[in-house]
Amino acid sequence: MAAPLALGAAPRGEEDDHCDRPGAGAVSNEDRKDCILEPLSLPERPGGSPTLVGSPSLPCAFCEELFPPTEQDQLLKHMVIEHKMVIADVKLVADFRRYILYWRKRFSEQPITDFCSVIRINSTAPLEEQDNYFLLCDVLPEDRVLREELQRQKLRGILEQQQRERSDDSFRGVCMFCSEEFLGNRSVLLNHMSREHAFNIGLPDNIVHCGEFLRTLQEKLDNLQCLYCERTFRDRNALRDHMRKRRHRRVNPRNREYDRFYVINYLELGKSWEEVQSEDDRELLDHQDEDWSDWEEHPVSAVCLFCEKQAETIEKLCVHMKDTHEFDLLEIKSGLGLNFYQQVKLVNFIRRQVHQGRCYACHARFPSRAALRAHMEAAGHAALLPDAATWDQPEYYFPTYENDSLLCTLSDSDSDLQAQEQEGSVPVISEDTSGLQALRRSSVLNQLLPPEAVKGRRELPPGGPLGLPAGDGREGAVQV
Repeated sequence: MAAPLALGAAPRGEEDDHCDRPGAGAVSNEDRKDCILEPLSLPERPGGSPTLVGSPSLPCAFCEELFPPTEQDQLLKHMVIEHKMVIADVKLVADFRRYILYWRKRFSEQPITDFCSVIRINSTAPLEEQDNYFLLCDVLPEDRVLREELQRQKLRGILEQQQRERSDDSFRGVCMFCSEEFLGNRSVLLNHMSREHAFNIGLPDNIVHCGEFLRTLQEKLDNLQCLYCERTFRDRNALRDHMRKRRHRRVNPRNREYDRFYVINYLELGKSWEEVQSEDDRELLDHQDEDWSDWEEHPVSAVCLFCEKQAETIEKLCVHMKDTHEFDLLEIKSGLGLNFYQQVKLVNFIRRQVHQGRCYACHARFPSRAALRAHMEAAGHAALLPDAATWDQPEYYFPTYENDSLLCTLSDSDSDLQAQEQEGSVPVISEDTSGLQALRRSSVLNQLLPPEAVKGRRELPPGGPLGLPAGDGREGAVQV
């Protein structure tokens, strides 16, 4: 595609990642353990051949490898392993093939370091054991503009397709429930299914690629699959009774396969229909009365630091870790006086070590978590924490696992809570000072004064409590 931008980019800085990586050769099982990478996306490199423009294949950005359009993940994997290249948030790229072709051309014109951040792996090891990965993301203005332009072009094409379908009177379709045939505009069939069979997939004007959508739904019904819960049944009668009794005559809103059939999913870069709709409804929700009577709180399951055991409370999990692994998290927190953030770093540190198959007490490496767990239990190494300087580092503020529920159950140490209670022992009271005389008589400070302070009953000096002036009516003033 013609380059929609001519933005330059300053070279990106290098970022250290403390994953231990043995070398820059083939990716071994040990390497995969050491490198904790979130799902990313990929780029490419020089050598774009003219045949790529008209070909449906996905080219690598750096070599002549080609992949079928349905094997985008294989291309991304190839670029990570062979070229150490990662594309962030690839799922947000509206037209991945044109995105790849664009960067393939740009990488042939300028060095990759002009566009990508460099992530150095194993930065503390000898130079020959260090390795660099390249990250391409929309922090780069050129990449951001490219993604937005591809999104606009995608939306323009979708709106044109939608308009063609809205005005098309040659549509021909069969009802999925009663086999009645309909001719004319697609809205006739969709309204029939909604009115006669209580099956509503949305307003006709909000749907695009309607024919493909209906074929997809028909295939699921032919395979005896419920459209909502997606369970499979033994025969068509059982499926029909299930969908009728359970009121499952609707599509599953969590199935992302259907997203491409709704125009709302193309409106904003990186936002799904749920996010766009929630923003539209937020103002209405703000004016509704809040009713929490039907609220059901689902327990959060936290996972053990050393095995796959899950528990609904941190107390149960701590009992398990103490009895099974001889690791007493509550005792460690109390003994070391760990505050909340130190506990977070400790948990993330242990998670990282276990993920990498490393015993943090003796630094031995093991091929599997089971082998590591057996070693730590036999040697009693789970309780032998290294010096705080090893794990009390800023890098462990970031969770090893994004869904680590254990981090949500941590609390401040007892000493911190006691300090907070002591600091909060003196009440701070706000009062209306518009009626000064009445305030002196009714002030809650009268009730807060200790009894021994009342002995002697000396009148307050001018400008008594709260800075009130003494005057007529002092008989009702606070006296000490």
